[in-house]
Formats: sequence, C-alpha cells, structure tokens
Amino acid sequence: MSRPTIRMDAVLVQAVIAGALSFAHLHDLAAAAGQTGWKAWAYPISVDLLLVAAWRRLRNGGASRLAWSWFLIALVASLGANVATAGFLDLANPPAWLRFGVAGWPALAFLGGTLLAHTPNAAEERETNPPAPAAAPLPAEPDPVPALAAEEPPALPAPASPPVPAALVDHARKLATDHQARTGNPIDTDILRARLGVPAPMAEAIAAQLT
Repeated sequence: MSRPTIRMDAVLVQAVIAGALSFAHLHDLAAAAGQTGWKAWAYPISVDLLLVAAWRRLRNGGASRLAWSWFLIALVASLGANVATAGFLDLANPPAWLRFGVAGWPALAFLGGTLLAHTPNAAEERETNPPAPAAAPLPAEPDPVPALAAEEPPALPAPASPPVPAALVDHARKLATDHQARTGNPIDTDILRARLGVPAPMAEAIAAQLT
C-alpha cells in the first residue's frame, strides 16, 4: 500500500505564516492593553473567527451590507494590530483609546457573530418567502353575437304506410283469429310480424287494418 504524499502549496504556507504573525500581533496588542494570561490569547481567536464567519457569509449568501461590514471590522482589527506592534504605538504606555477598544472588543465580536449566524441571507429569504405566483389573465370575453331569429324547422311529412296485399291481410286475419281463440288475447304487432315474417312497418300497417 503506497503512502500518501504531502505536496507543499506555496499559498498554504504563506497563509500559515501570515496567520501566525497576525495571531501573535493581536496577542501582543491585547497584552499591552492590560489583558494577561489566557485572555490575551483569546483576542486573536475572536478576531480570526469573526473574519472567517463574515467571509463564509459572503461566499454562501452573496454580497450583503451585514457581511461586508463585519468583514471590514475584523480586517481593520487584524491590520491595526499588525501596524500597532510595528513601532507606531508605545506598547509600554498604551493610549487610553487602545485600552478602551481592546476592552470593548468581546461584546462587539459577540454581536457580529450573532448577527452573522442568525440573520437570514437573500437565498434563505427567497426559500422562506417564495414570490407569489402571477395571477392568471382573465379570459377575454367573446364578442356579442347577434341573436338569430329562431326558425322552426319545416314539418316532415308522415311516412307513408307500405302497401299491403289483400291476400296478406286475409292471412293475417286468420292468424289473429286463431291466436285470439287459443290465448284469449288479441294478437300484437311483434307476434304478427314474427308469424308473417315481414318488416316492422308492414306488420304495423297490417295490424292497423285488422282493428
């Protein structure tokens, strides 16, 4: 099994060096302002965490005034410590404004971290409050059509009864008489049509002549 190789990245090395120097400068500035022991080490951690939180907010939620404001505040705090420890301030006798700023930084950093963590960004607001769908356009009203005078359809002439041969009528009469004698009921059109084997219109015409 081959052992993984570690490739040295110049950008990563530069970032580690810059972070270590900035961390040390923030520690020295806090110690010069009267913050001793673990408190002096907590200041650079607080500044760097606020800087990272603001940068992540810019990366994930897009540019916003809130993220840019706290990013610049943390960046000024980090750059200010680097400049102040380069001999521009007498750290043996720090000015009152430096002590005031260092003492008030924890509350300021807590406020910035809370706002960055709990204020929704633009993407989250769009997901929480999606835009209302546009109202569908109302269908156009049809142009009024002038009412046409109702015309009654012409009456169709009644269908003429098919001609029935007299011999077929006589035969149907015999069948009707036989059916009446056997059943006691007059013969109907369906039975007559079945016995004669004729179409329904002719059977109706024959039944009409039997009555």
